[in-house]
Amino acid sequence: MSVEIALMYLAVGLVAGILAGLLGVGGGLIIVPMLVFCFIKQGVTPEVIMHLALGTSLASIIFTSISSALSHHRRGAVDWRIVRRIVPGILIGTFLGTMIASRLTTGFLQAFFCVFLYAVATQMLLNKKPKASREMPGFIGLFGVGNGIGVASALVGIGGGSMSVPFMIWCNIAAHRAIGTSAAIGFPIAIAGAFGYVVNNLQATGLPEYSLGYVYLPALFFIVCFSVLTAPLGARLAHALPVDKLKRIFALFLYVVATRMAWGIVA
Repeated sequence: MSVEIALMYLAVGLVAGILAGLLGVGGGLIIVPMLVFCFIKQGVTPEVIMHLALGTSLASIIFTSISSALSHHRRGAVDWRIVRRIVPGILIGTFLGTMIASRLTTGFLQAFFCVFLYAVATQMLLNKKPKASREMPGFIGLFGVGNGIGVASALVGIGGGSMSVPFMIWCNIAAHRAIGTSAAIGFPIAIAGAFGYVVNNLQATGLPEYSLGYVYLPALFFIVCFSVLTAPLGARLAHALPVDKLKRIFALFLYVVATRMAWGIVA
């Protein structure tokens, strides 16, 4: 791996850590497309590029989510009761999602990721918050919600914040508390997702050296080095900056990323 690629991984980790703490959307929205770009530069087999990006992204979120969740916890912004109740559904749904992804093509996964990015960016740009009209559901309801968030998160390699934050706001959870709780929920998503992308694909072919299933260990190392350091900074900024305005700017960036990836599919 060249110095240029290593520096790119470090830059991805720096940005992903800040976003994980600041916006509660998870660093995967940035990590996945950047990993795809890096893997193309490295000459990785096209058929496994997207799977490798998703698995490596989720593995990196294990570390980012710990750092981000602890920072939010110190500010009293994590509702651990919600975390405990949603985790069973999250674990099962995320692992199931990795099993589904292992049977899909890179082209399909890239197209699905692009559609997801457009949807997230549109929601951020319009800033339409769901009406706080109900209370958090019981165990069965949260189990089902956790399943859905887990499956979708595994298919796009994210910590689930773009889904769990709006859901919690809809259930009358304050925005800052929803972001903090989402950071904590990202940990079981990342654990189940990384585990699934490893154990379901240990015999996969065409992977670069130092891959463990669909987790590329060198990229994981460099990304984690910086994302763990910058996630607490993002959490501090979330309590000091106009997050809504920053999300609109980030949404425009996501449009560019999604369009670039979509062009790569059809070109």
